[in-house]
Amino acid sequence: MLKNKNISCLIVDDELIAREVIETHLKKIPNVKIIASCGNAIEAFSYIRNNSIDLIFLDINMPEISGISFAKSINKDIKIIFTTAYRDYAVEGFELQAVDYLLKPISFNRLLKAINNYFEIYSEQKNTVIENTNRHDFMFVRSDRRMIKIDFNAIIYVESYSDYIKIHLADKTIITRETISAIEAKLPVKNFIRIHRSYIISINNIVSFTNEEIIINKKSLPISRSYKKEVLQVLESF
Repeated sequence: MLKNKNISCLIVDDELIAREVIETHLKKIPNVKIIASCGNAIEAFSYIRNNSIDLIFLDINMPEISGISFAKSINKDIKIIFTTAYRDYAVEGFELQAVDYLLKPISFNRLLKAINNYFEIYSEQKNTVIENTNRHDFMFVRSDRRMIKIDFNAIIYVESYSDYIKIHLADKTIITRETISAIEAKLPVKNFIRIHRSYIISINNIVSFTNEEIIINKKSLPISRSYKKEVLQVLESF
């Protein structure tokens, strides 16, 4: 673990006993701070607005707003560990790039493994940011069993599908199995911005934009609600 990194956690589950089990386990783990324990997604939204949250233990099968819907609507910087009694949701959970997927009843050892998974992801992202300060104008991605060099200034936009990424260049498209979050971490933040869970765009290639969409290379791409505030702040600052 990264001992100098404290995790602020939120527990969201409509079952009180399930929340208490997770809370009991988390209290045994150093560097973990439980911000709140919520019985539904609506209650959890208020905590996210008013507190800095690193990680959410999120039940999937909840009334009114499901865990899947909730996860799609929050800031993507907040990591998710799904908790559920049903195996059927696993694929959809991992498509949302969840840190882990815990089946109830949750043991302490299994939850500890999930926490360690979070720390590994945090460490990788932190190291990638450090590496990006030393790597100015290109990246390598694996495509067709080769490592392909891509100049940053050649990228128009990046598009995510369920299990692969399309990197759209002026003259071709590169397909890779990396996640969009992994690609995002490699791109220089001054030149690229994420506008949707499925799209990262080159700011230099923007033709026009509204509150709802961006036109880039004759293509209209949507700005999702969860990214809108940040995107408009960046674009309107130019």
